[in-house]
Amino acid sequence: MKDFVNILDHSTAELESLLARCADLKTRLQTGVADRLLIGRRLMTIFEKPSTRTRVSLEAAAASMGATAITQEMIGGTRLGEREPIKDIARVISRYVDLIAIRTFEHSIVKTFAEWADVPVINTLSDYSHPTQAMADIMTIREHLGTEKGKTLAFIGDGNNVARSLASAAGLLGMRFVIASPKGFELDGDFTAKHAKKCPQADFQQVRDAAQAVADANIIYTDVWASMGQEEEAQARREQFAEYQVNTALLAKAPPDCIIMHDLPAHRGEEITDEAIESANSVVFDQAENRMHFYRGLFAELLAE
Repeated sequence: MKDFVNILDHSTAELESLLARCADLKTRLQTGVADRLLIGRRLMTIFEKPSTRTRVSLEAAAASMGATAITQEMIGGTRLGEREPIKDIARVISRYVDLIAIRTFEHSIVKTFAEWADVPVINTLSDYSHPTQAMADIMTIREHLGTEKGKTLAFIGDGNNVARSLASAAGLLGMRFVIASPKGFELDGDFTAKHAKKCPQADFQQVRDAAQAVADANIIYTDVWASMGQEEEAQARREQFAEYQVNTALLAKAPPDCIIMHDLPAHRGEEITDEAIESANSVVFDQAENRMHFYRGLFAELLAE
């Protein structure tokens, strides 16, 4: 595994190996084993978008393994590729560091970095996919349900970057994926075609009715209705997604033991209510913690001897 840009770039065996490493390193860390596998290594993190969980979890993961994190936040509205070609940036930074992690708007930026960099590149979020979030979510599902295989994940809301990555992970790892979205906000045809080609046996369904989606769900997942960069659409989306809120009424139509997930930050009172996110079924803060544990495993997979 050279880079981690899209989940569908990888095989089921690669994902299983990565998840096993993440789980092992998490257990060892919790029992006091440092596993400082990356002493002397350098991680470069680049942020075009604001971040709380991503930045802290990346830096905490690097520090816990003995690596140094160097963070660059794009300031003053400057975008990657404006001052010089991305292929030049990628090749220069590769001579300074051992690993590059990017949180950006355009997915093409991550792909260009991965093409030209001589060190591994991690997509920590783009407008197209959020693979590290989805894999940390699989860790969380395994911890709470034992396995993801044969389980049903109901995603309520926009067919966005998080939904694409979750659908990809579900297809490769044997989990049923159902997404309920308003008309015009489904997962796009280009993605579903790639998903079907890579995961021909996947149990994948797109529906309109949120109640239908959650009827047999083991996991109910939601995300913000308007992501960063979609602020001008926020009010219109509130109206279009009004029937897709994860709330007490919707949860009453789901199995009582289903778990509730959200990648945070949550807009409480919009896509999810305070009662739902604070309920006993909610595992959202376990998800957030597992971002760090997933990065530790991913670093080890990409860099450790």
